[in-house]
Amino acid sequence: MSSSQPFRCLFAKAKPTSSPTSRRTFHKSTCLHARPSPRYKSIKATDLGLVKKDEAPRSVSAKDLRSYSERDKAALAKRYTPAQVAAIEAGEAAIDPQDLAEQAAAREDPMKINYLDDFSTIHPVADKPIRAPEENYDPNLRFKTEDELADDLTNWVKDMPEKPERLDWMKFLDRTRLTVGKPEAELNPRSSLAPEIPNLDLLRRGTTDGEEVDPATRRLMRQTGFSYQEIRGFRVKMLVQHGVTNQTRLGKVMSSYRLAVAGNGKGMVGIGEGKSTEPIEARVQAKNAAIRNMQPIPLYEDRTIFGDVKGKVSATEVELMTRPPGFGVRCQSLIYEICRCAGIHDMAARVTRSRNHMNTVKATLKALLSQRLPEEAARARGRKLVDVRKVYYGGNV
Repeated sequence: MSSSQPFRCLFAKAKPTSSPTSRRTFHKSTCLHARPSPRYKSIKATDLGLVKKDEAPRSVSAKDLRSYSERDKAALAKRYTPAQVAAIEAGEAAIDPQDLAEQAAAREDPMKINYLDDFSTIHPVADKPIRAPEENYDPNLRFKTEDELADDLTNWVKDMPEKPERLDWMKFLDRTRLTVGKPEAELNPRSSLAPEIPNLDLLRRGTTDGEEVDPATRRLMRQTGFSYQEIRGFRVKMLVQHGVTNQTRLGKVMSSYRLAVAGNGKGMVGIGEGKSTEPIEARVQAKNAAIRNMQPIPLYEDRTIFGDVKGKVSATEVELMTRPPGFGVRCQSLIYEICRCAGIHDMAARVTRSRNHMNTVKATLKALLSQRLPEEAARARGRKLVDVRKVYYGGNV
């Protein structure tokens, strides 16, 4: 047996390996290492400085809210009267930039709240109650006797001015204490009791003011929290109603379709749809859905909208335009009914392209919800919002 074959097998690994061949395993495209490199490398916009890198959201500070410069004041003097400029400067001085930076900053963190709420009030059910400190408790607290109350009244009569007014007597009643001990124990007593829960008698089963409440209305009261009187006070209008036919293997099934709008006339409006084989049932479904879908609409001076807005649904485009006082609501009937339910008194509207009734109603509500408030514009520009409407109408600040 020749010894060349074992030596050849032993030193076979020492030979240089050839370049790997490109193979197509499970995909049609060429392998990455086999693709030809581009002749010119791609240039990114970030390398040229045309696009800023994503930075972490920075909170607004007091330095960002700068005051008006001399150039800004000169520009204001060209548009406003001296009294109006003085009102603007007084409003700027009355607002602390530090408070505005801390309270009016838009949150961008993951824990931000996606709805509007008045956090200055304590909700008796959802919020944690704020209790008085334990130091306000006084174990020796007692009520004043009749003689002590008579002494307080005598002292007030002695110090009474020559021409007493009703306001002096009201101040005496407010400032007179009824107990002897720590003042904090009477003005802000320590209590371990839970806050009072709102009255939910209207949500119970049974009658309301002598009227029987149907199950659909009772369910709506539980879902929305509105009372029976509030639901009856809402303005509801049927805007679209027609028949619908569904072809099945058993034949044609006729149904009724209803589209309704509901509102309280004070900035709340919503639309709802209902469909049923019975027209009355479809009407009830549309009414309850409209009340359930009610949303707040921002109103300027409780009469018109903030600026001109547009809304588009499918091929229907709606343009809503703000108007001065006394102009009225000049638009087609569908938009007019929505404005009446929302409490809008001065507005103009134009419907372009398609005039489908259902899309017109939905586009109008979409446009009303897309208004941009002045507070948002001021916060985006780093400015402070000052109300000078009183000066426009001849008032003083």
